[in-house]
Amino acid sequence: MTAGATVPGRDATGAGRTPAPAVVAGPRRMPGLGNLPAFAHDPLAFFERLRDRGDVVEWRLGPQRALFVSRPEHIGELLTGVETTFRHPELGWAFKLVLGDGVVTSEGPAWRRKRALVQPAVRPRQVRSYARTMAECAAALAQAWHPGQEIDVRREMLALTQRIAVRTLFGADTAGREDVIGAAMDVAQQAIGNEFRGLTLFLPPWVPTPGRRKLRRAVEVIDAEVGRVTGERRRAGGERDDLLSRLLAARDEEGLPLSDREVRDEAVTLYIGGHETTGTTLTWAWYLLSRSPGVRARLGEELAEVLGGRTPDFDDLRRLPYTEQVVKETLRLFPPVWLMTGIAQEGSTVGGLPVPEGTVVWSSQWSAHRDPRWFPEPEAFRPERWDAGAEPVVPDHAWFPFGGGARACLGARFAMVEAVLVLATLAQRFHVDAGPGEVPPRTGLTLQPGAPLRATLRPAGARGVTVAP
Repeated sequence: MTAGATVPGRDATGAGRTPAPAVVAGPRRMPGLGNLPAFAHDPLAFFERLRDRGDVVEWRLGPQRALFVSRPEHIGELLTGVETTFRHPELGWAFKLVLGDGVVTSEGPAWRRKRALVQPAVRPRQVRSYARTMAECAAALAQAWHPGQEIDVRREMLALTQRIAVRTLFGADTAGREDVIGAAMDVAQQAIGNEFRGLTLFLPPWVPTPGRRKLRRAVEVIDAEVGRVTGERRRAGGERDDLLSRLLAARDEEGLPLSDREVRDEAVTLYIGGHETTGTTLTWAWYLLSRSPGVRARLGEELAEVLGGRTPDFDDLRRLPYTEQVVKETLRLFPPVWLMTGIAQEGSTVGGLPVPEGTVVWSSQWSAHRDPRWFPEPEAFRPERWDAGAEPVVPDHAWFPFGGGARACLGARFAMVEAVLVLATLAQRFHVDAGPGEVPPRTGLTLQPGAPLRATLRPAGARGVTVAP
């Protein structure tokens, strides 16, 4: 590949046929470290700089040769090519220790088998049965809140989504143990994020660090708790209306079930996907609503008209389009998962351009979602850009908070339903008023607020409506 100074096809609208891209040289590199210092210092700004240099940019993460792609059609090739032309990357020792050989980390035939076993547990029909738990947990929090109370928004939202995740996953079998599981999961998620941003990503697994020792202890707790519940459920027999029961009942093409270890790995994967990402999305939604009184007013009008003060249920979702648009716009501006990667296999291409085998190809939800070519006024919080028939039309793969292709997030529907129902339940009753200052994002396993987001609860006051218990 050769580096070029210009990129064919890079226009303001993205319209028309795009010629094969040229590869643009990335920022200046440090010997041995490549662009790692700049990436580690501020990966979001670094990705935006790469995006603005060209559509396909060459850079290095330490010794690894890498490409960064930013056009939707190239992102689509990467997302849909995993398991065919691109190989799923290793995501670090901490990630593997926590998630084991679950559907996110496995590859090839093992991945296809596990996906087929797990997918039925999160199909729309099954998500419908979890919706009541989501709304009930949110309604209980609404009853606990009171006007004038000051809250830590992220702490409140993570506690809520943790409660929902535990109950939809394990049912009542973890009563009184939610905090134990939650605390261990929090340690695990923080360790994964810390490793990814730091030099420990390149350390061999046998190198001990304080963070790794702490993580091992947390994983021991997770294994013990999941093992205890799984064992009790197997002994009791029968099927219940939760994710664990569906994992235990699943059978592959040969009639074989998931082993206890496989159940553990998939349960932890579903927990992390259903807790951290949705809690973070809701945190950012309150932050954006606090700064957007016009959006908040329109949201309140929809909730008052559709719900009239009652707790929403699954059937209300289709009648709450603006509430869903608020969630989608939040996912655009602050996508919990902020990067995707794939490793080129023999014969890989991007936009018709050959990519040498072993090259790591990166894309970023953060930079793509804020690209002015696809999203006019990209920094503005405008849920109406998702109205049916809105112009300009967002290209495929310009918005991909849940990934895409065969390895798209299995829990995407679960997450959207949960976020809409929780937001609808709480926003009927309360305005969450954060301070006027900017809260910068911090990269880790997910894109989190970089400072505590404290807010005061105010009565929503939408037509005098109050939420029913």
